[in-house]
Amino acid sequence: MRNPLDPAKLNAAMENVHRAGMPGLFAEVRDGDQVWRGAAGVADLATGRPVTADMRHRVGSITKTFTTAAVLQQAESGRIGLDEPIGRYLPRLVPGERGDAITVRMLINHTSGLAEYLPYAYPSLKALPALADTGPESLDDNRLTRFHPTELIEMGVTAPAVGAPGGTPGVYSNTNYLLLGELLEHVTGTTAERYITRNVIERAGLRDTELPAEPYVEGPHSRIYEAWFGMIDPPRDYSVYDMSWVGPAGSLISTVADLNRFFGMLLAGEIVSPSSLEQMQRTVPVVSQEGKTIDYGLGLHPMEAPGQDTFWGHGGTVWGAGTLAMIRADGKRQMSVAVNLQRWNRLDSSGRPQPHPIDDALAALHRVAMYG
Repeated sequence: MRNPLDPAKLNAAMENVHRAGMPGLFAEVRDGDQVWRGAAGVADLATGRPVTADMRHRVGSITKTFTTAAVLQQAESGRIGLDEPIGRYLPRLVPGERGDAITVRMLINHTSGLAEYLPYAYPSLKALPALADTGPESLDDNRLTRFHPTELIEMGVTAPAVGAPGGTPGVYSNTNYLLLGELLEHVTGTTAERYITRNVIERAGLRDTELPAEPYVEGPHSRIYEAWFGMIDPPRDYSVYDMSWVGPAGSLISTVADLNRFFGMLLAGEIVSPSSLEQMQRTVPVVSQEGKTIDYGLGLHPMEAPGQDTFWGHGGTVWGAGTLAMIRADGKRQMSVAVNLQRWNRLDSSGRPQPHPIDDALAALHRVAMYG
């Protein structure tokens, strides 16, 4: 029995997340023709301005699904071979044997073995994944830093490999997606941002979605607060930030309505072909940035609860902002949820993030949104 949308349950679940300590959150849930939008809490802790469901938001790694769609369009037209070595296209960026061994597909599904560049670009994060030995200082230092993607790629490529090309489990790495951005530029003759805007964002009719060139979020938006595991107390506003540190791996600005529209069209075969979509849903085990092993396809990953239908989509976090967008495999039920605080868990004596009431409240909201 399919569960229709229950606005009262959804509103209560949203309020519970706010009450658990989330400053503000907003969401859109769709079931067939039914649409529910809701918001709870504040967009600005200083003024108490409320969040609204139509706000634009930094959606982090959901950008990867857009970048993947662009690469697959180029694969469909024969300009990119998914199983061709990246060294064939970008020999200077991934030279030698690795360039010959790492394929485009390995970049998309994080089985390239290339390390994450972030600990090298952000000195105070050098100890990652040992959280207790990190600090938030370089988050502030790099607010308006303009990184060039090739400089970040070089950090990831010259760092010690995290696995053999094609080996599993893969290891999630933004280096892969910066390379995909350079690949798009190489084969299309225009920047990845321009190509994705024209052929993915505009094709899907998304009016409130962009890959920003400026550090500001235009239009109605929430301030976004970063706690860095209790080391920034009170949490600091990072809503003005130059997103070149993550580019085609995580810089997208969107709305919950646009995200649902995009994933709906993607699963309907309107952004890439049905055969490309089938490839996107072919998964391998990948170790996430949180250290958990997840199933990951080509820019998509599945979520399923025992005895329930499978959902496909992506999550994303940047400094201060988090988003999750998922769609049921049949395309009928969807949810996009955005939150304006990140890394709220403090660390225990062994340096591991401690459970926080927000965790359970958010998981409960996701369950109500997906399964009713």
